Amino acid sequence: MSRIPPSGALKIEPATGLLAGVRQVLSSHFDARPAGVVADLILVHGISLPPNEFGGPWIDRLFTGNLPPEAHPYFRTIGQGRVSAHALIRRDGRVVQYVPFGERAWHAGPSEYRGRPACNDFSVGIEVEGADEVPYEEAQYVQLAALIGALLAAYPTLSRERIAGHSAVAPGRKTDPGPAFDWARLGRLLGLNVPSGACAGPLMPPEDL
Repeated sequence: MSRIPPSGALKIEPATGLLAGVRQVLSSHFDARPAGVVADLILVHGISLPPNEFGGPWIDRLFTGNLPPEAHPYFRTIGQGRVSAHALIRRDGRVVQYVPFGERAWHAGPSEYRGRPACNDFSVGIEVEGADEVPYEEAQYVQLAALIGALLAAYPTLSRERIAGHSAVAPGRKTDPGPAFDWARLGRLLGLNVPSGACAGPLMPPEDL
């Protein structure tokens, strides 16, 4: 029996791809998925701006294209990038949406999943506020599982067995969500048997990529 938490207020309107009951900070950093392509992969990312600092407006501003380079030295290295994710889960479990789930957000960059390149085309990107070596919060795992449940209810092409970390599809280039992310904990919330220490994603060990 599935253990996915009830999605509650996390309900997606399939016609719009928008979540009900969450903060919407809609970005222009997206476009349409290629003709005939639907999302069948969920990618989990980790993000903190500046690195290893939490809270503040900076993630919103990065994903909407108005990150001020003068606010922090790190921002000068990323401020011109046009990036986004479909949603963000803050440290306290609050969800922010940036891109409708039916559209193509720009979150994965050069990437490959099981021999299939360009993961942005066929994935949903969820950012979890955190850092590679900092434990994620319980509220984030619970809300991530609830969001996955809402996605599965709205989009039958998605599956709880096709979830991966950014590092798994862009090895050598990306490390997030990092070793601090507890895949086994997420797996238990989704009703999956995931070995402790798994680092790529539920039911997707690195050798199967």
